[in-house]
Amino acid sequence: MANSALLAMLAICAKVMGVACEDHAPQATLLFAGDAMMHKSQLAAAQQPDGSYAFDECFAGLAPVISAADYAVVNLEGPLGGKPYAGYPCFCMPDSYGYALRDAGFDMLLTANNHTLDRNDRGLRRTVAMLDSIGVDHLGTYANPAERAEAIPYIVDVNGFKIGFLNYTYGTNGIKPQTDVVVDYIDPNIIKRDIAATRQAGAELVCVAIHWGIEYKLLPETSVKRLADELLAQDVDMVIGGHPHVIQPMEMRRRDDGRPQLLVYSLGNFISGMSKTDCRGGAMVEAYISRTPQGEAHVDSAAYRLVFTEQPTKSGQNFRVVEADSATTWLPQRDAFVASATRIFSAHNIDVPPLKK
Repeated sequence: MANSALLAMLAICAKVMGVACEDHAPQATLLFAGDAMMHKSQLAAAQQPDGSYAFDECFAGLAPVISAADYAVVNLEGPLGGKPYAGYPCFCMPDSYGYALRDAGFDMLLTANNHTLDRNDRGLRRTVAMLDSIGVDHLGTYANPAERAEAIPYIVDVNGFKIGFLNYTYGTNGIKPQTDVVVDYIDPNIIKRDIAATRQAGAELVCVAIHWGIEYKLLPETSVKRLADELLAQDVDMVIGGHPHVIQPMEMRRRDDGRPQLLVYSLGNFISGMSKTDCRGGAMVEAYISRTPQGEAHVDSAAYRLVFTEQPTKSGQNFRVVEADSATTWLPQRDAFVASATRIFSAHNIDVPPLKK
């Protein structure tokens, strides 16, 4: 997915041909998607005649967009806990769901959310092992404290930018770990320590992905705003929120020295079986990373695109998540979702516009 090799090749060709070429500054695109859900209706639609489950069709419409990013992140809202599979209220997803998200282009799956213990400690351990086995990055839950200590700080090299990622959740629906598995819950002291350790380990940028807020509320409550302010005050570059299952505003803030910070309160649902208007879709945000003339990495800008889940209209069809303006079914529901999301973003977003195509 990296484009650095292409840029290098173009520069060589220009030199050989004696053509002056511009000095291409390093750049990278990060893509963040919301909650990847697995409701009973999604399980039913994905089940094949032989009893297996296929999800590639669900993400085919967005795979080119996801794969085009240099690094793409999505929240896995539930465990890959093995049979029996289940939807709400205690999710358990087939392994093929993880494969399909990876094959669609996602590089990291976030696992710190309120459904991560829906199959208790065994399900958490199985999820971690499964994601390891399919070669996808993951963050937020760990089989034991030693694995957590080895994983954090979690720094990824994206086109030469060293980006540290952290992931936390407000809770796990009252289910508590019974053994030594680790869930990264929101604890200001732990978060502060993790941010400092990530910086000290060489991260040029730090991204905190966080599961917070009140479900179905289109604007963040005071406690979420307060926590966001605390994170940004600790020199975090990106705060990416989820959990409400609806979109909430995005802001590009500025530190005292002018360096940008991206705040996204909620990306809403990436894909789900939910039918409420505001839950039928979500947003994907792209953060564009570059360097100053002095070589300092920063979030140069950001933009969003709306996505919408097309539910099956007849037997044999699967759920499909597409760009909202590309939907071909459920158009009245699509229009209502887009109108609501656009109203919130237009009124409350700060310097995070819709993506220009």
